[in-house]
Amino acid sequence: MKTLKQFLLTLAILIFAYNCKETNQHKSSKDVMLKDAFNENFFIGVAINENQILEMDSLETGLVSNQFNSITAENIMKSMFIHPSKDTFDFKMTDKYVGFGEKHNMFIHGHTLIWHSQLAPWFSMLKDSVSMVTEMENHIKTIVSKYKGRIHSWDVVNEALNEDGTLRQSVFLKTVGEDYLSLAFKWASEVDPNTDLYYNDYNMTNAEKRNGAIKLVKHIQEKGIKIDGIGMQGHWSLERPSLQEIEKSILDYAALGVKVAITELDINVLPSPWELVGAEVSQNFEGNEKMNPYPKSLHDSVQIKLANRYQDIFKLFLKHQDKISRVTFWGVNDSQSWLNDWPIKGRTNYPLLFDKQHKPKKAYDSIMSLKKRIN
Repeated sequence: MKTLKQFLLTLAILIFAYNCKETNQHKSSKDVMLKDAFNENFFIGVAINENQILEMDSLETGLVSNQFNSITAENIMKSMFIHPSKDTFDFKMTDKYVGFGEKHNMFIHGHTLIWHSQLAPWFSMLKDSVSMVTEMENHIKTIVSKYKGRIHSWDVVNEALNEDGTLRQSVFLKTVGEDYLSLAFKWASEVDPNTDLYYNDYNMTNAEKRNGAIKLVKHIQEKGIKIDGIGMQGHWSLERPSLQEIEKSILDYAALGVKVAITELDINVLPSPWELVGAEVSQNFEGNEKMNPYPKSLHDSVQIKLANRYQDIFKLFLKHQDKISRVTFWGVNDSQSWLNDWPIKGRTNYPLLFDKQHKPKKAYDSIMSLKKRIN
């Protein structure tokens, strides 16, 4: 009897020890987050909206703070919100945004100082170069000065190029001319010389636009003005751009002596009307069932395609990690993505790493599988 009791006791101890080991292994694996896995490679960032800045949902707050070490403000820093009238700046939400980043020890990116879209209406009423230069300088210097030393990098100018690489006929170009670009970077660098200054745009893998961006950067550099990086918006699809186009773009931009940030990353899994590519927010099209093939859930076969696409892209990022400063996803989870409403309203898209319930998808696992688990 004594022998049986000893045997059972020993067996119970062994089972308990095994379960503890399994629990600890599971815990250590589960505790590895995106920011941990890629900590030695580049920042892993995410764009956050007003509710997330205000920490309205504890699950989202936890997801953002645990998985990411860099943030971008999705909308609140655009001029229509932060500078709604000529003599009025509204810093309430931006203060909270910066406070959120500081609270969670994150790299804080400012988006964006000069952009033709979501522009404060009063800007468009300025018809002469003197007035525009004066107000642009005041806009940039006031905002950058307000957050000097707290915002670590800025999109100084956003989406100034046409698809053929020429300059967009924005109100800034029409009133000031091409020099508005170099002036914007000059003013920002004068106020905070220690923050990184980026030019940010979509379709930056397309040859003509890439050449236009290279010309833009060189023009600023030739004037002796600080420009630190190119932001390549990653509004891509399951097939386009090719890995070769992405790689060539990273190499060509890095050859300018600037950093490359992958910004606004999401992978569109839905069909695009008339082969539309890019992120021109003013374009909208009529919808139909063919254009919204996954209204309730994404088919497993497409989940796998999305996972493979993300894995291939991140393999490329890791290959060129010495050139890449930051990879930022455009949204926390699928329900937040702007692609649910663009370019066709009411569609259901699945472009990010986390689903509507904040759960990691196959795409998340495919990226994490590239890195050794931290035990």
